[in-house]
Amino acid sequence: MSIDFTTATFKDFENIPDYDIAQRAEYFYEFLDHMKARGHMNYRLKNTSGSNATLNINIGDHNKEYISFVSSDYLGFSQHPKVKQAAIEGIEKYGTGTGASPLIGGNFDYHNAIEKKIADFFGRNEDEVILFTTGYSANSATLQILMQKEDIAILDMGVHASVHEGCAFTNKKTFPHNNLEALEHILKVCENTYRTKLVIVDGVYSQEGDTSRAKEIYDLVKKYNAYLMVDDAHGVGVMGKTGRGALEDDDLLDKIDFITGTSSKTFGNLGGYVIANKKITSFLKFQSRQHIFSVTAPPSSFGILKAIDLIDEEPFWKDKLWDNINYFKKGLNDLGLDTGITCSAIIPVKIGDQNKMWDIGRILLENGVYTNPIMYPAVARKDARIRMTVTARHEKEHLDKTLNVFDDINKKLHIAKK
Repeated sequence: MSIDFTTATFKDFENIPDYDIAQRAEYFYEFLDHMKARGHMNYRLKNTSGSNATLNINIGDHNKEYISFVSSDYLGFSQHPKVKQAAIEGIEKYGTGTGASPLIGGNFDYHNAIEKKIADFFGRNEDEVILFTTGYSANSATLQILMQKEDIAILDMGVHASVHEGCAFTNKKTFPHNNLEALEHILKVCENTYRTKLVIVDGVYSQEGDTSRAKEIYDLVKKYNAYLMVDDAHGVGVMGKTGRGALEDDDLLDKIDFITGTSSKTFGNLGGYVIANKKITSFLKFQSRQHIFSVTAPPSSFGILKAIDLIDEEPFWKDKLWDNINYFKKGLNDLGLDTGITCSAIIPVKIGDQNKMWDIGRILLENGVYTNPIMYPAVARKDARIRMTVTARHEKEHLDKTLNVFDDINKKLHIAKK
């Protein structure tokens, strides 16, 4: 089998017919060499400084500062002195690790404190929250144990990869992004066929940067006696009047059956959580394999407690973030670039052609701007884009320099769509 490296994606090497493990790995290694030779390896770069508006990156044994649009630390709390100090205090009191899973000795009082803090933040009871080591496992582990062969998961096509992984042991249908007519059709067809019907959407979608039609979806789901899960990893701290996420302004925080999220973005740390009724969270605490067999979050998680407080104590970070979002998005649109339907801190510049996307990623990097070129299967094959995340740590000079680089790129490659 021959794969055209000029049009290939990582997905093409996942399972090559008649190639064993070593052969697939060798062929993929050749593809990586091809990408490196063309300057298209914007992936797995070696950072030598902390997550911030700028990153020091080591490329080819040269260390240089780059403007960073690759972090989801939206409010910059991983660098906040009070969050750092809280993490240090956690380590000083408990050490650097927990040494066990929650079921057999790894459940510490600070884990319970984080559960309570998250519950209070969302206006829920503390026994309605369960912690996971990552946001990814919060989705995959919960779905794997709750959804079985007698059930069906109904997914918006834009949900995260962790959701798809979690649905490996159940029946699954997808509907076009935010298409309520298609969703209702599936709900009708499945109404009396499956034991459990669970609709899964995002609060903010990680590639388009838009939001779900949560209120309409909620009403539709309840009409057909189904459950609703919302993954709001990218909404918390960014969306909502007080930063409670994409569900806050629709007054849905106490109504959604399952809310999942992460501490790795706005909370500036590591970990994931699921919010559900207390009987379901209790079930998960004793049945979810990734929960009961994974070591618990380290004492540095104390930083999460302070980060959550800061959303209310220092709301100016959210205001600064939105000033940056609006400024940067307007600048890109004024250049005629296609930012799609984003309404969040995730801003894509849609290119379409994959090879052109890689060239743009290379030119940006050569000019000191670090971004994420995104291709299939994260997006459709003809919908390649440069994905950027804006944070409260960016200054106007960072945004202006990036806009100037995009202006130069447009003059050379003619990427404007309007």
